[in-house]
Amino acid sequence: MNFLAVLDYEHLDNGMFLTAFARSLAQKKESGIIIHSDSEYTDRLIQTGMMREDARLRAIKDLNHRLIALFADQGVSTIGVNGYQKSLIQIKDDQIYINRDQVHRFPSQPMLLISGLAEDLSSKSPTALSLPDMALSFQNHFNINEITLFSMDESSSFIKGDFPMDIIPSEKDQDFLEKHIPKSFRGFNKKVKLSTPDTF
Repeated sequence: MNFLAVLDYEHLDNGMFLTAFARSLAQKKESGIIIHSDSEYTDRLIQTGMMREDARLRAIKDLNHRLIALFADQGVSTIGVNGYQKSLIQIKDDQIYINRDQVHRFPSQPMLLISGLAEDLSSKSPTALSLPDMALSFQNHFNINEITLFSMDESSSFIKGDFPMDIIPSEKDQDFLEKHIPKSFRGFNKKVKLSTPDTF
């Protein structure tokens, strides 16, 4: 796998971002891993009366299907899987285990879209992972050079001069974090590549 891209909470309800991201994916010659969690869709499900954890699990599963369809519309062949399926991702005592053999069984050409739902070995049920923890685990398991995050600043898609840039989120000032970095990654102390959908 040649890259690891993170679709975070703040971007997953942004249709313009997702379309631009899919167009960039369509231009890539190499395969990669795209990981995602949930979005504001979780809150909308809660408003219908669902419990928060049930709503989050449902939202993540639904998003996986919706993203595959959106990528297909842009001509991107994608294999979508939830992390708990085929015991792909398991968690026990806060340790994340990734089944590398299972990942390598997937065809090498299409993109691989993986949701942050792992199999909890204690409860034997799906559980939502921290997206930063999941990203770091995949980077380490597959020796991927960098984790790619996307700026939250919508104007960054038009002002492309500074992107992509290598940063350590935890070392940036508060103004930069609030402008560019997804909330879940603001304390992340490893190097990431900050990009836009157009410069990815």
